[in-house]
Amino acid sequence: MPKRGYHHGNLRQALVDAALTLIEEKGPTGFTLSEAAKQAGVTPAAVYRHFGGREDLIAEAARQGYEIFADVIEYAYGTGETALSAFSATGRAYLAFARKYPGHYIAMFESGISVNRTADLAAVSGRARAVLERAAEGLSAHIPPDKRPPTAMVSAHVWALSHGVVELFARNSPGTQSPFPPEDLLESGIGIYLRGLGLLPPDQ
Repeated sequence: MPKRGYHHGNLRQALVDAALTLIEEKGPTGFTLSEAAKQAGVTPAAVYRHFGGREDLIAEAARQGYEIFADVIEYAYGTGETALSAFSATGRAYLAFARKYPGHYIAMFESGISVNRTADLAAVSGRARAVLERAAEGLSAHIPPDKRPPTAMVSAHVWALSHGVVELFARNSPGTQSPFPPEDLLESGIGIYLRGLGLLPPDQ
């Protein structure tokens, strides 16, 4: 019987898929390359034909995660009929991504792998960041340039707010259940933040 990874015809992807499963089960540092190879149905030596080590394997999982993430938030941004609804949609998409792709999310944000580890990883993470900055730019377009907050700062703050809601309330962390849905927490937090910057009038 052929090895499972080869049977699927794409050993590299089979190893990434195995790593994602193990990351979900054991965390990014809780598994070995041998375990990933076993799950993919190949020998440990076969892993080194595609990856130099576990961190390279996790970096590829993170890269693929950022590809999905960038596509998800770009689609969400495009669904907004106004600058505010487009901006809010990107935040909700962040929560949805974390729920649907936990292995990718962990590889991207909890593995300790730098987004600058490879050029491809840096490029795709930059694409995701650019969507958020574009959304922030749309919100501040009505403000005179000399009074407009930096769009990179606004998008970074909202990214951090979204990440905090995910970590505390959207991933079933023990002892951190919120009396409010994560989406409501995020939307109200974004509203308070944007009003504080003067990007929204009080009645929006």
